[in-house]
Amino acid sequence: MRKCLAFLATAPLALALSMPACAPALAAPLLSALTPARPGPDTVDFADLTWTEIRDAIRAGTTTVIIPVGGTEQSGPYIAVGKHDVRAMVLARRIARQAGRTLVAPVVAYVPEGGTVPRTSHMRFPGTISLTPSTFRALLTDAAESLRVQGFSRVVLIGDHGGYQRDLRAVADTLNWRWHGRGGHVLYIPAYYDVIATTFATWLRQHGHAAEVGQHADLSDTSLMLAVDPALVRTQALRLAPLPTPAQGVYGGDPRRAEAALGEVGADMQVSAAVAAMQHDTTGQNPD
Repeated sequence: MRKCLAFLATAPLALALSMPACAPALAAPLLSALTPARPGPDTVDFADLTWTEIRDAIRAGTTTVIIPVGGTEQSGPYIAVGKHDVRAMVLARRIARQAGRTLVAPVVAYVPEGGTVPRTSHMRFPGTISLTPSTFRALLTDAAESLRVQGFSRVVLIGDHGGYQRDLRAVADTLNWRWHGRGGHVLYIPAYYDVIATTFATWLRQHGHAAEVGQHADLSDTSLMLAVDPALVRTQALRLAPLPTPAQGVYGGDPRRAEAALGEVGADMQVSAAVAAMQHDTTGQNPD
């Protein structure tokens, strides 16, 4: 190899490569230098990356990570129990891409959904899995700490279900106190969830759906699911059904005229609210 390098210093490259003894030694590093580096996978999903790809992303400035919180619960006879998990993950991806320099951690599927003895809230129905609030807070705390120590300086919490919003805020407040001066903070975004019962519900009422807006598995909920993943809605059965009742897990309103086009409006509102909160998070403090 030394003789080949010495010869290359005084001879043209083509001549050096033509020499049988030199060609193999010189071709490999030359081709390596001329071959462009492969780009990383086009994904914001933490779980789809290798550890070295995550390390390199952090070094390149991707220091925000979203923990999307869903929940496994009944949503009436016409929506699959993974509703919140799918919506939280899909919309978190959209938020991450719009915000930039952000990854999305695996969705948290186990959340407080009611008591088991006696069975209360959504736990009264098959298809629901529930944690105690203390277990849920501990899970989120440990997950966020795991992300902070590897280099993520901002952990964003979004929750697709109303029952644990106060727990998300409590975790954020506790960790921001604990992490003070340690190079990390938690941004809890209540607007991601709140916009559904406020801005989106108002929009639906203004567009002729006032009587169909309820609290759970209603027109709003079902339309959002149709917009994000229509395969999780039993649309044909829903269209032929009588008005669902609370005994079936539908709390108010009427989901039978749900449409993906309506849900797209609400989903866009959720994404926009979350991105705006991230863009205005200049001090590391939670939004009011």
